Amino acid sequence: MDLQVRSETLYFAWRNTKLRVGLSVVLFFVALTFIGPLLTDYAPYDYVGPAAQPPSPEYWFGTTIFGQDVFTQFVMGLKATFQVGIIGGGLGTLLGILIGFTAGYRGGLVDEILNIFTNIVLVIPTLAILLIIAAYLEVRGILTESVFIGCTAWPWAARAIRAQTFSLRTREFVDLARLSGMNVWRIIMTEIAPNMMSYLLLVFILQFGGAVLIAATLDFIGLGPTNAVSLGLMMNNAVLWGALLLGMWWWFIPPGLAIMAIVGALYVTNVGLDEVFSPKLREM
Repeated sequence: MDLQVRSETLYFAWRNTKLRVGLSVVLFFVALTFIGPLLTDYAPYDYVGPAAQPPSPEYWFGTTIFGQDVFTQFVMGLKATFQVGIIGGGLGTLLGILIGFTAGYRGGLVDEILNIFTNIVLVIPTLAILLIIAAYLEVRGILTESVFIGCTAWPWAARAIRAQTFSLRTREFVDLARLSGMNVWRIIMTEIAPNMMSYLLLVFILQFGGAVLIAATLDFIGLGPTNAVSLGLMMNNAVLWGALLLGMWWWFIPPGLAIMAIVGALYVTNVGLDEVFSPKLREM
């Protein structure tokens, strides 16, 4: 039966246009993240040639006002973007799972305490906290930014997982597991979590896209990493040095389009997966 369900899921996944398009875009940028550095001989901030050169066979994405290769910065920025998505989105999903499962299964006082904690984190002004952190941290890296994003992005996931767990903990198979003497986390991991795997995957994809978007926003306003290159920092530098006024569109349009394409493709993929996992929404 499980094999039949998997075959049916794969069949509808292959037929789902949204899922195919979304995954194709994401996989294209993932491939470029690994292949791109092999296509350039420069470092992101090397002075490689004349300043403000438009795209050409020699400089595929042109050069900056300082004569740096935009393509090199772009592919290195893609790497930082996916690192933030994996670390920040993964951490946000993990915290949401731990808190959501605990609150939903335990209920009672534990649920009330965790719910209060979730609400507190939910209303914390993220930007204000980052401004304070930026004032005290002279050097900020991708890992620091990713961890901060993950530690502030989990509340909505925890709430959603908590609600799903509430509905599953009263099922007969959970009662049987409880009567057999299983401990709480074994019941959650072996009985409840497997029935929510598709939902948890959707949560991770949304967390991934949200982390990428938040990181790009922070980088663009100058609160991103100080020792790395990212797509948001590319746009920040372009605006800072007047690329728009100078007509240097090749400096800020590629990173902006990449961020839009990655985040958009992730959300399209999420919609496609939702249709695949929900029989009522499947494309026939």
